Amino acid sequence: MNSLTLKIVGLDCAEEVGALKSTVGKLDGIDRLDFNLLNGTMIVTFSHDKVSEEQILAAVAKAGLKAQPLNSEAIKAVSFWQIRGRTIMCILSGILLLAGFILHAVLHRSLMDALSGGEGSGDHTFPLISMIFYLSAVIAGGWYVFPKAFSALRRLRADMNLLMSIAVVGALLIGEYFEAAAVAFLFSFSLLLESWSVGRARRAIKSLMDLTPATARYICPSDGDIMEKPVAEVPVGATVLVRPGEKFPLDGIISKGSTSVNQAPITGESMPVSKAPGDEVYAGTVNEDGSIEFSSSKPADDTTLSRIIHMVEDAQSRRAPSEQWVEKFARYYTPAMILLAVLIAIIPPLLFGGAWGAWFYQALVILVIACPCALVISTPVSIVAALASSARAGILIKGGAYLEAAARLKAIALDKTGTITHGKPEVQEIIPLNDHTRNELLERAAAMEAHSDHPLARAILRLAEKEGIEISQAEDFQAIKGKGASATIYGRSFWLGSHRLLHEKKMETPAIHQQIEAMEDAGHSIVVIGNDEHVCGFISIADTIREHATEVVADLKAIGLQHVVMLTGDNQGTASAIAKTVGLDEVQAELLPEDKLKAVEELVRRYKDVAMVGDGINDAPALAAASIGIAMGAAGTDAAIETADIALMSDDLTRIPWLIGHAQRTLNVIRQNIIFALGLKLIFMGLALSNLATLWMAIVADMGASILVIGNSLRLLRNSPALPNRNLQD
Repeated sequence: MNSLTLKIVGLDCAEEVGALKSTVGKLDGIDRLDFNLLNGTMIVTFSHDKVSEEQILAAVAKAGLKAQPLNSEAIKAVSFWQIRGRTIMCILSGILLLAGFILHAVLHRSLMDALSGGEGSGDHTFPLISMIFYLSAVIAGGWYVFPKAFSALRRLRADMNLLMSIAVVGALLIGEYFEAAAVAFLFSFSLLLESWSVGRARRAIKSLMDLTPATARYICPSDGDIMEKPVAEVPVGATVLVRPGEKFPLDGIISKGSTSVNQAPITGESMPVSKAPGDEVYAGTVNEDGSIEFSSSKPADDTTLSRIIHMVEDAQSRRAPSEQWVEKFARYYTPAMILLAVLIAIIPPLLFGGAWGAWFYQALVILVIACPCALVISTPVSIVAALASSARAGILIKGGAYLEAAARLKAIALDKTGTITHGKPEVQEIIPLNDHTRNELLERAAAMEAHSDHPLARAILRLAEKEGIEISQAEDFQAIKGKGASATIYGRSFWLGSHRLLHEKKMETPAIHQQIEAMEDAGHSIVVIGNDEHVCGFISIADTIREHATEVVADLKAIGLQHVVMLTGDNQGTASAIAKTVGLDEVQAELLPEDKLKAVEELVRRYKDVAMVGDGINDAPALAAASIGIAMGAAGTDAAIETADIALMSDDLTRIPWLIGHAQRTLNVIRQNIIFALGLKLIFMGLALSNLATLWMAIVADMGASILVIGNSLRLLRNSPALPNRNLQD
């Protein structure tokens, strides 16, 4: 199979997509069509043996559109007309309409006569100059509409362009020049608004590209000179200098210096993050403080920011269920409205003696009212705006289908380690016994744990370093497999180990047993330190619960989730203690990956719409089994971004209820748009059947519906990523 990416001029909404599917998609040898409204591109997967690129381009032209291969030189030099042509013709149509109207009113010395077009006056004649201006306004307004209408007629696939063209031509045939020109101009203006609305959402995504500097300060390895080089020319592994206040041009690892970095463009985090040698940095983030050097880890076209942009663009091909419904509805709705207009034009005159001209006029009004423009754009503009807003909040949603699925969630399963907790155990409490001090206990423990790479050992060493404890030399160190270790410190023997080792040494008193057991029941791991004479004390270590975890669980329930469960491979005691602290409905512990998979499948059977939140790698089977898989802290983790349906670029738990609230709000906006668009049409159809509606009234109403639908949809772009978790759906 071959792949061809085409730039489609004027690819802004589902109408163009439908036209291309009915021409290009019907060619023999076409395997698949993917559309990207943000880029205005179509990717064609085809068999070169059965269909040629020339035939594909011809099929695009048959749909009334123009296409160029994306790699062609013509794309690089887009003409002024391609950029501004629609705007120019719309403005020209409006000027010609206004000029014709003014001349009509001046020559007939009657504003109302010009406004009504002489409706109801049998001897009314249009001034020739006004007719010329009106006809010119029709041509300018229909410049981009009539070719598409003709293409739709050839394909026998009625669309809104054909509806409007029939209405305009019909109005001209019955001498309603003013109304024909008004319909052409207002419909052109409506399409211009639609193109602008998609363009605004498109620019919201494209603005992400501006976050990355075009050049980087590359430190030459041979002589240490600093050179300004385009980011595309900086090799992987090169050393790059970034000064305070500048943006990182590439992804990389800090090799020299320390700073704080504003990562909001990638992760949505509101607070700067401290960075030191060995820490990862991302292209597009801002160096707040010191000058630092970093080693680039990815080429310019494969940075985390580039992947986010590509993923959001690709998300347009994963159409939302409501988007698919609207497209199917419009496919049958438009021909049905044409049939209704025909029946209105002929039945009253034939059966009830109505005037042919009057009912033909009402049939044209029905065609204008029936235009599905507002209905067709109601969903894609909302989805694009919501995806763009989510990307700015550090949430990567891979398509409208997943956004809608998030809005319908009834239950959510959360992994413990790295999701509810930080995934890194820390010392919680140091309890010295038998006249030992806290510092003595920490010093002895650190001396022995310096020989270990166990997570509990690392927690003790981190605290010792943080508190400036000098780590003594441990001599004659011996590991006690699975239990602990022993060593000589300052000439005296000490041992360190688990509660089990304490049992074996028979040095545990009832008071110590009760104290340790209470801590273990609360989910703490205990490290006991002793010598040959007595127990010196013990240290409790536990994985810490993330900030706001309790509030997040409460918020999830507040926005409609019926069940919040934690799935973990940790022991039951630790899991139960954490679940009780954060207010979970259920906890399932000591699970293997296959057990997590079964647990999620059971949740799906019970609640149907279920999300699984994990790291995107270890929890891959469970993520795949859920309605949607959500990866936590996916920034810089390619596997997590690829695995999950939704990726939270930071470890901020509050993004989860924000995401669900944002998805619910998007679905509400889509419903509002559809109900409003259809409701307004029903009202005006009633007015038309009562002989109370005119053509220009109908098109103003249709344009008004489009404006309101677009405005309602674009509100989603203002959904701030900094919303407090107590105000999720405001």
